[in-house]
Amino acid sequence: MGFVDRKHIMKLREQLLDHGYCHTFTTDEKDPEEFLTIIMQHIMALEPLLKISAGGMVQESYCYQIFLDQNHSLVLPTVQQLLEHSFHSARLKLAESPSCLILQMPRFGKKFKMFDKIIPSLVLDVTDLLSEGPQECMLCGNLAHIECRACFKDAVFSQTGFKIFCKTCSDQVHSHPNRQAHPLSRLELPKDFTMAGASKLAREKMELFAVLCIETSHYVSFVKHGPASKDWIFFDSMSDREGGLDGHNIPQVQACPEVGDYLDMPLAELANQVPRDMKGVAKRLFCDAYMYLYQNTAQSLYR
Repeated sequence: MGFVDRKHIMKLREQLLDHGYCHTFTTDEKDPEEFLTIIMQHIMALEPLLKISAGGMVQESYCYQIFLDQNHSLVLPTVQQLLEHSFHSARLKLAESPSCLILQMPRFGKKFKMFDKIIPSLVLDVTDLLSEGPQECMLCGNLAHIECRACFKDAVFSQTGFKIFCKTCSDQVHSHPNRQAHPLSRLELPKDFTMAGASKLAREKMELFAVLCIETSHYVSFVKHGPASKDWIFFDSMSDREGGLDGHNIPQVQACPEVGDYLDMPLAELANQVPRDMKGVAKRLFCDAYMYLYQNTAQSLYR
C-alpha cells in the first residue's frame, strides 16, 4: 500500500486552480462529490456513471444524493432501503444498470445527519429500480406486469423492494377494501418477452467496495481489498501531524477486520450494538458514513 505524496496532491490542486475549476482549490477543503466530479468529468473525461429517468427525461450524473420525504418510517435503515425510498419519493428510475454507483447519504457534512446509524448493504439489488426490463412478481415469482406505488409503504409488506405483481397477484392484493383505490401502473417490458425456458429472472446486483466517512474535521475511508468478509482496510489521511501548524499530516492505513465481524452479524443483533462500545474503527463506518461506493463486477470487464 502506498501514498500519494502531499506535494503531488498540492500540484494537482494548483493545476485545477490554473484551469479555472475553482479559485479555492489550494486553500479550502472540498466536498468529495465536487472533487470526484471534476476528476471524472474534466480530467478523465469519463461518461456519466448514472442515467436516471425522471418524468420521461433522462438525467446524467456521477453520483446520487439520497433525499427522503418527511413521511418515511425508517429508523435504522439499510442503504438498500434508503435508495429505494429516495427513488420512490422522487418518482425516479434507472434508465440503465450502472457499472458504478456512488451514493451520498441523507446528511450534510459533519453538521447534520438524518440517522444515527446506517446499516451498509454489502450487496445492492437495483433490479426493481430499472425503468425497463423483465421483473418478477414479488409474491409468486412469475413475470410481473404491474407496479403499485401505494403498496410501497403498506405495513403489510416489507420495507424493502418496490411492490410489483403479476396480474393475478395484483388482483388478489387489490381486492382488499383498503387497497381497491390504489392507482396501478404498467411495467415496460421488452417487446415479445416471455418467461419461456427461464425458471428465474436474473437480478442486477452491485457490490460495496468503499465507504467514505466524516465525523469531525476530515474524511476517512473504508475499502474492501479482498473477497473475505474481513478484508477491510481503514485509511486516514490525517492520522497524525508532524511539525505543528507549519508541518504536515501523516496518513495511515490499517487493517480493520472488526468491520467484517459486525457486517456478518444478523440485522437484529447489529441494531442493538452501542456505537461507543464497537471495536476498533467500526463505529465510524456505521455512524459517520457520507458516501457509499458500489460496483457491478459483471460490467467491470467491459465498462
